[in-house]
Amino acid sequence: MHAVIANGAGGPEVLDLIERPIPTPERTEIRVQIHAAGVNRPDVVQRQGNYPPPAGASDILGLELAGVVDGVGADVTRFKAGDRVMALVAGGAYAEYAVVDESNALPVPEGVTMVEAAAIPETYFTVWSNLFERAALVSGETVLIHGGTSGIGTTAIQLAKCFGARVIATVGSDEKAEAAARIGADHVVNYKTQDFVAETLAATGGKGADVVLDMVGAAYMQRNFEAVAVDGRIAQIAFMTGSKVEIDMRPILVKRLTLAGSTLRARPVAMKAALAAALEQKVLPLLAERKALPVIDSTYALAQVREAHARMDGGAHIGKIVLTMAAAE
Repeated sequence: MHAVIANGAGGPEVLDLIERPIPTPERTEIRVQIHAAGVNRPDVVQRQGNYPPPAGASDILGLELAGVVDGVGADVTRFKAGDRVMALVAGGAYAEYAVVDESNALPVPEGVTMVEAAAIPETYFTVWSNLFERAALVSGETVLIHGGTSGIGTTAIQLAKCFGARVIATVGSDEKAEAAARIGADHVVNYKTQDFVAETLAATGGKGADVVLDMVGAAYMQRNFEAVAVDGRIAQIAFMTGSKVEIDMRPILVKRLTLAGSTLRARPVAMKAALAAALEQKVLPLLAERKALPVIDSTYALAQVREAHARMDGGAHIGKIVLTMAAAE
């Protein structure tokens, strides 16, 4: 099969299309003939040499995929050959085949395309875990979502709105502001021309946001403390501007704040299975109604993986970038 690895650390030019043996599923695994795979920021960080695969994970890039079950292990009961599935993997999605524990896969709802399905697992698992489980966002609350037109941001906006929250989103251009508003954000802040703290306080009558979802990190940490409400929760999912910063932590005490963080990739299979079960119950019915579907920025053939990564590096994308495989043709 064809697959993509990073030959060293660096820019998109280090990505190579190589040949690898088609994997064989273990007892509880399914093998998927991949039709499409999502491109995510962690893939870029891995390509740059700063996010190695967890122990035992494939060195083939890619954390989410959609395709058709091609084979099953001896103990698999949930899926059979021919089923359409989407799955979260710790690596291996940039390929024509991959194996995944059946508990970390979900059925693709009727009417959802393979490209759409491939853009779901990584971002929807991440948003559900951090925004709804760890930060406990509920109907009637206000959430401040940074990176509103990223894959995570577009997903978070839609799911937050579906579950009754009010959304403030930050973006980096007027074009992205218009896109975030179309997706469902109630108030959009262009962080290059506006102060998101002042805008958040103004939009909430001085209260602040009940929840903040942040992937920016160092540059925003102190300001998030200012923008969040008393008894607020901050969910930290990445550190795009760095993880080390000198900050005044008194607001954590004065405002009784909760600062939560998590990563997804290295979690045990059982923990990912629990997230998959929650998504199947709470989110798949929305997708079946074509609500809260991923926003697709662009698609590239697997052989164009360098161009796909260049698109992400450029930062102009709105929503998800997806690779398509020969099986989808």
